[in-house]
Amino acid sequence: MISLACPNAEFSVGRLKLLGPRRSVGSNRCGLSADAVQVRNFVRWDKNYAGRCWGPRLKGICSVISSAQSPDATLSFNARDSMASVSGTSKSSSPISVSSLIEAVSDDMQTLNKNLLSIVGSENQVLISAAEQIFGAGGKRLRPALVFLVSRATAEIAGLRDLTLQHRRLAEIIEMIHTASLIHDDVLDDSGLRRGKETIHQIYGTRVAVLAGDFMFAQSSWYLANLENLEVIKLISQVIKDFASGEIKQASSLFNCDITLEDYLIKSYYKTASLIAASTKGAAIFSGVSSNIREQMFEYGKNLGLSFQVVDDILDFTQSEEQLGKPAGSDLANGNLTAPVIFALEQEPKLRDLIDSEFSEPGSLDTAIELVSKSGGIKRAQDLAREKAELAIRSLQYLPPSEFRSSLEGRYGWGTFIKQLAPIAGSWFAKQGRTSRPGMRVP
Repeated sequence: MISLACPNAEFSVGRLKLLGPRRSVGSNRCGLSADAVQVRNFVRWDKNYAGRCWGPRLKGICSVISSAQSPDATLSFNARDSMASVSGTSKSSSPISVSSLIEAVSDDMQTLNKNLLSIVGSENQVLISAAEQIFGAGGKRLRPALVFLVSRATAEIAGLRDLTLQHRRLAEIIEMIHTASLIHDDVLDDSGLRRGKETIHQIYGTRVAVLAGDFMFAQSSWYLANLENLEVIKLISQVIKDFASGEIKQASSLFNCDITLEDYLIKSYYKTASLIAASTKGAAIFSGVSSNIREQMFEYGKNLGLSFQVVDDILDFTQSEEQLGKPAGSDLANGNLTAPVIFALEQEPKLRDLIDSEFSEPGSLDTAIELVSKSGGIKRAQDLAREKAELAIRSLQYLPPSEFRSSLEGRYGWGTFIKQLAPIAGSWFAKQGRTSRPGMRVP
């Protein structure tokens, strides 16, 4: 990922070209050698943006990655005073927070948080209490944030001055659908904690939890229909179908050591990536951009969603219940075999025996977790997550540079973010004097 905002630089195939006399600024005014800077992924713009550098929007700051540095080292300079400096400080030493990545739409998120409870409705006090419980538990609100970021990034292409009511309502609908799916997931998994708080079915019982989830699905569908856009209605309706398909696929493959990586990715798409892909494409649809950009936003959401699911599955092995806000190691204990386990099964025959026994012997679950770590399953899963994140970022090449695109890219790249989360997250917590989970050796 390259963030560029220098008025005397342009892209050429394979490298960054610094402009000299043609821009009347003098040869290499920025103080950089064209040979010193390699562009890792050549960015292709459409014809309206080809060869342009959007300096004024980013206040004249140019930041590119040098091939001579590590991926986390940046080369920065201020185009106004032509002073160049190299920062060799690794960004990975300072953990990236999701909140910092979505800061560009913080005002939009504040409005969304105020509206969420109001759109649930006020017909039933139990449902209101259930909604307050799960919305009050917090969460990253990543999905609506992506709606806002794509909305603003694509609205700029379409010449819109601000977001439409449809953009904002879509973000609210997406969060309601996601929340409804979490309520049902907790019932199916019999989870007692969600985001560090008791789950709905723990407080109100299974019957109320199922009805609360159903009500949120129905309410979101009503608001969706009122958007009166058939393409978006079809898109989001497919997501709800995918949720059910994903749950059935997962339930039918519990403790099945023959599950393939392809099976896992299909299930992950149904359960996680489908909603994110629909969110980002729906935002682009309401901006009125071309079908090509809409499809690129779908691909962005799909691959980012898959990446996030793999990361989430890694964290299940590297963090404690307190850190996760839900029981640690619960996926493996329940027979849900995720990417780290699938990779580990290729190296550890004993792991298959433990899984086939459904961890009937005392300590067998902790042994299985150690085998997943020792076999390199977590490392390979991390590589898979980074691969999907890089595919997602490629889909952003058709968007003009802006603070919203930078956020969609993960600022320094989702690859860096993923690297910090897993498995480095487990090591970081260990250095603070805490273990990842009882009986587990931190990778």
